[in-house]
Amino acid sequence: MYRPDIAPRGWNSWDCYGAAVTEKEVRQNAEFMAKYLKKYGWEYVVVDIQWYEPGATSHEYRPFADLCMDEYGRLLPAPNRFPSAADGKGFAPLAEYVHSLGLKFGIHIMRGIPRHAVHKDLPIMGTGKSAREAARFNSICMWNPDMYGVSCDEAGRAYYDSIFKLYAEWGVDFIKCDDICRELPHEEKEMIMLSEALNACGREMVLSLSPGPALLEKAELYKQLANMWRITDDFWDKWELLYAMFERAEKWSIHAGAGHYPDADMLPIGPIRQDYDQNNKTAFTEDEQITMMSLWSIMRSPLMIGGEMTGFDDFTMKLITNEAILKMHADSRNARQIFRRDMGGNEYILWAAESCEGGKYIAAFNAGETDGVLEFSLGELEGIEQDAKATELWSGESLTIGSTFKTVILAHGAKVFRL
Repeated sequence: MYRPDIAPRGWNSWDCYGAAVTEKEVRQNAEFMAKYLKKYGWEYVVVDIQWYEPGATSHEYRPFADLCMDEYGRLLPAPNRFPSAADGKGFAPLAEYVHSLGLKFGIHIMRGIPRHAVHKDLPIMGTGKSAREAARFNSICMWNPDMYGVSCDEAGRAYYDSIFKLYAEWGVDFIKCDDICRELPHEEKEMIMLSEALNACGREMVLSLSPGPALLEKAELYKQLANMWRITDDFWDKWELLYAMFERAEKWSIHAGAGHYPDADMLPIGPIRQDYDQNNKTAFTEDEQITMMSLWSIMRSPLMIGGEMTGFDDFTMKLITNEAILKMHADSRNARQIFRRDMGGNEYILWAAESCEGGKYIAAFNAGETDGVLEFSLGELEGIEQDAKATELWSGESLTIGSTFKTVILAHGAKVFRL
């Protein structure tokens, strides 16, 4: 398993196109990333769910739809949506194109084995086992019925070995495995087996586990098996979901470290839900987007863009190319919440982290409904001397902090300081 020193940064097709993304849309976002974002550390291009479903048209699933697969029950990209996959080429041509741009290629998979493969009792490649032997018939995802779970025995492991062999041949760099994180008490053995199959495939890949919320008591297991794991269910552009993330982040931030990162989910910014209406854009205000990017970055969550990048406006581009914020995402250590308190009718939340280059980061959030002033004694922050020099990372403003820290923060907004 690949163990990146910096939490992955990239783009995922789900927020834009749900299950219906096409090769054209993947390529145009890859080209945009290569041209405008690669130099800022954005590198993963990930095709989300049901790339093997020819009739997918939205974020909704068609139960028991016919799926594209090979003679061994391994799912293949639908050629009507991914033309370069025709004639059994799979994702190899698209991955090669993404690699030619200097980027990395990823795909979403569901835990388990296709139910259609089981019903046809297809053989498992390179073995005398069959799909029916590998299936656990009582293990079906509640929200997408494409798959059965696999048995944690020789047949199940052989099927996982066969699909990861295929993904390695395609040149896949990132696997997002779904229906495996939230139900851990039931699926823990399957998660271990899947991770072992990935590690044995001969190609370095990032392993991302979904959906959340992950189980805090299993944090050490996630860290051993995967690179990132979702700490929330699907995160969308609603303030109440962003507000709830502060509590999740406080609990999970201590588990961020080189190669393993609690995942606060995708950034629903810019044009999203394009399969419903091409005029759809994020409902987050600009201040809420700054809050989201600040929290994700100081806690070192993976940063996966959810919007259609070719439709980004100037604000959105500045949001994701702020070099000082991205440096904090790479360099912050020991991020933790300092306090959460009501002041002047607003709720303020203060986070701090050390920089691996020395110095400290402070992220101050106003979770209230009105603009307000956050003020506290510098003594509440350990290791900072009076008259410390600071720079606010979103505005670039320089200041000197006396014995009292005082700053104006807009409603649902944030400020981040490098001391």
